[in-house]
Amino acid sequence: MRIIDHFIGGRSVTAGDRTAPVYDPSIGEVQAEVPLGGADLLARAVDDARAAQPAWGALNPQRRARVMFRLKELIERDMDELAQMLSLEHGKVLADSRGDIQRGLDVVEFACGIPHLLKGEYSEGAGPGIDVYSMRQPLGVVAGITPFNFPAMIPLWMIAPAIACGNAFILKPSERDPSVPVRLAELAIEAGLPAGILNVVHGDKEMVDAILDHPDIKAVSFVGSSDIANYVYGRGAAAGKRVQCMGGAKNHGIVLPDADLDQAVADIIGAAYGSAGERCMALPVVTPVGESTAMALREKLVSEIAKLRVGTATDPDAHYGPVVSAEHKARVEAYIAMAAAEGAEIVVDGRGFELQGHEAGYYLAPTLIDRVTADMRSYQDEIFGPVLQILRAETLEEAIEYPSRHQYGNGVAIFTRNGDYAQRFASQVEVGMVGINVPIPVPVAYHSFGGWKRSGFGDLDQYGMDGIRFYTRAKKVTKRWPSGGEVIDQSFVIPTLR
Repeated sequence: MRIIDHFIGGRSVTAGDRTAPVYDPSIGEVQAEVPLGGADLLARAVDDARAAQPAWGALNPQRRARVMFRLKELIERDMDELAQMLSLEHGKVLADSRGDIQRGLDVVEFACGIPHLLKGEYSEGAGPGIDVYSMRQPLGVVAGITPFNFPAMIPLWMIAPAIACGNAFILKPSERDPSVPVRLAELAIEAGLPAGILNVVHGDKEMVDAILDHPDIKAVSFVGSSDIANYVYGRGAAAGKRVQCMGGAKNHGIVLPDADLDQAVADIIGAAYGSAGERCMALPVVTPVGESTAMALREKLVSEIAKLRVGTATDPDAHYGPVVSAEHKARVEAYIAMAAAEGAEIVVDGRGFELQGHEAGYYLAPTLIDRVTADMRSYQDEIFGPVLQILRAETLEEAIEYPSRHQYGNGVAIFTRNGDYAQRFASQVEVGMVGINVPIPVPVAYHSFGGWKRSGFGDLDQYGMDGIRFYTRAKKVTKRWPSGGEVIDQSFVIPTLR
């Protein structure tokens, strides 16, 4: 059995009495094992990181940028290998795996500009002979805890800005698909990153708690479910750490009567069922405005769903592959049953699907549910599978209220040709990321990613300038050089610069 080791101090490390299986979701079989570490292993990783960080942090930003440039080249060189590795452990199709890697690579590319991103501010003559300036300095040792659904993109969201800013980084990836994060750490060493600056430790809740409690870890970034995000945020903040936590989502797509319906349906199908719906920026709810819009949309959705092909992760003709585990498949099926019990109409039922020749794989065909209401638990909860719900609205105002009142506030989209409606929607909806005729509004790497309400805990978002702010602390300096002559009287009141 293949063992996916920890990566500490620039080399593979086998440690931990417990292990977890790593499955191939396409065939439903164990393909590797990952050791689960705890506080002792983490302490070893932190010690290595602490020893390596001062020299790395003192290196001028341009030299750190050169490592980022080289890492970008290596990831591009190994794109196909990384995508194959990712698909075999996650289950998403190869094209989607390449997209996963590319969106993380975009943040590496952004971090190549770190000399400019770290520049502070300077004010000459802020007072009599006084100048004021600021500078951004690394925190020291920081950590990231990442989910299974984007094993390349989300680690790179954290790793790239953190190490470019001069920190040492400890990554705890999901134990379900840990091979790509380990390989990225190996590529970072090949790119010239000093040993100890990027360490990968595997584990479960025991490792998470060790990260949150370790006094030398100054900041923790997390992406996962909202309940765990809330827990990580509370425990990490109580320990005096800087914490950012991205949680779950229930993203809505609002379809107005004037929308280009063919384009909207194509966008919604891809956003709802791509990656088997296992995306925090998936579009699992569509809200048509008006009865005629709803019926036309439903008819087109049913027609397009019938054309979708579910296949193995390596099937070039498949639109999406299996979900990540047998347990998750059962959970999604339970939510479909719940929706039926709550009175919703199961228009297309994806339960009971088996892929010929791969009957043990974790497959679900696409599901479409209509007549959903806002009080249904199947609507309120995040299902995280290939399930699309139709929640009808009579007016634009009602359609805005649904995502605004929902417990999650990650992403939302509107499909319309009317600029006035789109502008009003973008201004009024209480959601962190908005798409206008864009179904998955993930910001580009030089902006920042983050939701509202139970989709985001903390004041700073992922990557972009918020990522630079999160992984640094600003130091403000007020200076005056004595020039001789008259001594300035120092009164016993607060100094003013007049």
